[in-house]
Amino acid sequence: MPGLSGRMSTVVKAKISKLLDRAEDPSETLEYSYQKQIELLQNVKKGIADVVTSKKRLQLQEEKLQQQVVKLDTQARQALSVGNEDLARVALERKNVAQTELQSLDSQIAQLEQQQEQMTASEQKLRTKIEQFRSKKEVVKAQYSAAEAQVRISEAATGVGEEMADVGLAMQRALDKTENMKARADAVQELEAAGTFEDLTALGSGDDDIDRQLKQLSSTSEVDADLAKMKAELGTGAAPKGALGTGEATETGSEGTGGEGTGGEGTGGEGTAGAASGGEGTAGAASGESAGADQEQAS
Repeated sequence: MPGLSGRMSTVVKAKISKLLDRAEDPSETLEYSYQKQIELLQNVKKGIADVVTSKKRLQLQEEKLQQQVVKLDTQARQALSVGNEDLARVALERKNVAQTELQSLDSQIAQLEQQQEQMTASEQKLRTKIEQFRSKKEVVKAQYSAAEAQVRISEAATGVGEEMADVGLAMQRALDKTENMKARADAVQELEAAGTFEDLTALGSGDDDIDRQLKQLSSTSEVDADLAKMKAELGTGAAPKGALGTGEATETGSEGTGGEGTGGEGTGGEGTAGAASGGEGTAGAASGESAGADQEQAS
């Protein structure tokens, strides 16, 4: 299919052109162009040298022919002086041939000289153009180097260059991995605290968070019960309330002072009841009895 092959050829050429454009360095291209122009100048100089060499060769032949013409003319005169006309004729014929060759050599030498002049002028023009190109090449290279350095500095400062972009992406990946690791650590810690993970190295069956809370509550209740029992045995927990019961018994006893002894005993009973309401029956009863005895003595 001509259309498909032409399209494929165009695409391939476009891809190659893009790759070459990306790989092309202006400094290297300018240096290559300068070297090619130097080679061209050298070829022109070589051509001028070849033209001059050919001209010199023709000039040598011309000198030989001129000498031959003089020699043949001399020989023809000598032959004619001795009466040998035929020999003189032959010498003159050769002289004419040599002169004809001299005329041809003169025209060729003139053409070579004209070609030499043209090539010399071309060589001078080319040399001038090469010198101008060399100066311009150095200026362009300096400008390109400065622009390239400026671009690199700007890309490094702004982070839009390929290398800095790679560094930025690597840093972003590192931050993402760090955040993911922190989140995973917090999740594992939370699940471990909730008792979701079982300790496979434990010998017994693992307890979850509910079991641990229930065990802790039971342990706290037992500790509170033991503490209350110990306070009851040592008598440290109800002393203030016993004192309050004693005061009630005293007030009751004071009220019964104006009455009979029976009333005093009743007051003692009230002291016992007040001691019971204070939480320590024994201490309240003792206080009530003491108050009743004081009342009887007063009667």
